[in-house]
Amino acid sequence: MTRRLFSQCICAATLLLWGVSVVAGGIRYVAVNGSDQTGDGTAGSPWATLTHAVDNAVGGDTILVRPGVYNGRQNLRRQFEQPVTVRSEVPYQAQLRHNGGAALVVFTGRNLMIEGFDIAHAPGNTGGLVVQVQDLLGAVNGSDGGNDPVVSDITFRNNIIHDSTNNDLLKINNGAERVRVVGNLFYNQFGSDEHMDVNSVIDVVIEDNVFFNSVDNGTSSYIVVKDSNGSSDTVVGTQDVTVRRNVFANWLGNAGQSFLRFGEDGTANFEARDLLVENNLMIGNSIDLMRSPLTVQGSRDLIFRNNTLVGDMAARSFAGRLLASGANPANENLIFTNNIYADPTGTMGTEGFSGVDLFDAPAGNTASATLDNNLYFNGANPIPEDNGQDLRFSDDANAIVADPQFADQSGLVPPTWNGTTFADGSSTIREVFVSLVSRYGTPALGTAGVDAADPATAAFDDILGRERGPIPDVGALELDPVTDTLFGDGFEF
Repeated sequence: MTRRLFSQCICAATLLLWGVSVVAGGIRYVAVNGSDQTGDGTAGSPWATLTHAVDNAVGGDTILVRPGVYNGRQNLRRQFEQPVTVRSEVPYQAQLRHNGGAALVVFTGRNLMIEGFDIAHAPGNTGGLVVQVQDLLGAVNGSDGGNDPVVSDITFRNNIIHDSTNNDLLKINNGAERVRVVGNLFYNQFGSDEHMDVNSVIDVVIEDNVFFNSVDNGTSSYIVVKDSNGSSDTVVGTQDVTVRRNVFANWLGNAGQSFLRFGEDGTANFEARDLLVENNLMIGNSIDLMRSPLTVQGSRDLIFRNNTLVGDMAARSFAGRLLASGANPANENLIFTNNIYADPTGTMGTEGFSGVDLFDAPAGNTASATLDNNLYFNGANPIPEDNGQDLRFSDDANAIVADPQFADQSGLVPPTWNGTTFADGSSTIREVFVSLVSRYGTPALGTAGVDAADPATAAFDDILGRERGPIPDVGALELDPVTDTLFGDGFEF
């Protein structure tokens, strides 16, 4: 896990470059009244599709997509040595729709940024997935089984990805590498599927996003990270995944699922490994029952730190579910530190079971796990303890039991997009994000978690991207950061 110390400090702008020096490119245009046959990509003679624009771009170009509805699949299939940006000229006003499956695919592309779009299925769509990234480039280049180059260096930034009528909102699978999902808003997947399915890939960063649902379709986890196909592609076990500075809220889904899940399919290999989860806010504002906010199944080398889980989560286990099923090996090397687990209603886990612990961690399913220096609050009731679990509350020798005094979560408005504004009154995804953190993820000054994190194991920054400093707080938000230079509340995409 050597990349972890490096990656935790990188600001979003740097992540977009992948270490490649960017050269200045031209500006190209796409418009609903443009033409792929007679247009030349200029402001006065735009092209009609993103596919054609990328096919005719050169490294360093920026493709501006004018407002309107773009029906039909957009296929970004070119490889570039210098990044090409494909951007909605007016944020969220270029709408990508398709009634035959994914509205946007990257199967053979490299070095692409997709920014500022409203992406969804067309009404009545029956095909699966809204957006998909997978590696078919290796097979195209001489059927080499995914050797370099592979589909890689793909960024989704500041997009609204929503309302699937079949399957996932975003699927990243089959050997893709170096994919960044930054500052997007996800809601309403369909069926037993996810907002994001991260499956058999390498090096994915999911940060600064908002995940929620506004309709109850009995859906699966918001994010699943796994490897369904074992050795049938070039990746065995998804590896190097970072999930940080995200907000998860308004659970409306299957009672056996989670906000965030590592492993699902019971394969003989570790399904996910080298994992960092930090500075996330998980809000329990729904009455729908979930299995647990976090599930770890047949996975290893996970650091879960400085996250805030708050509210009446209506979960069968409030902190996490740790299991191995099917042919899975037992989980290994799981670390839970400097987190806040706070249920002011005092029902921590009792919605599903009696006598359950914070973790549903059956004996023999987890080979090694550490619980240290977390804050716990269960209203007027004690923290639940079940001696039959592999990981339990009493394993935390440095536990802090106190009320962090968060605001009530019941008034949360799911921030759906109506084409002009978000339902909470925000005008940008970043405004939605900061509003949720401010209202529901901010503990009171002077409470026990302030300055109580272990500096040796704490995250470098906080949920707003601000440096924590030498005396950090537990949980996702730092009340007294050293600097606002990484993001700060005024950061805009």
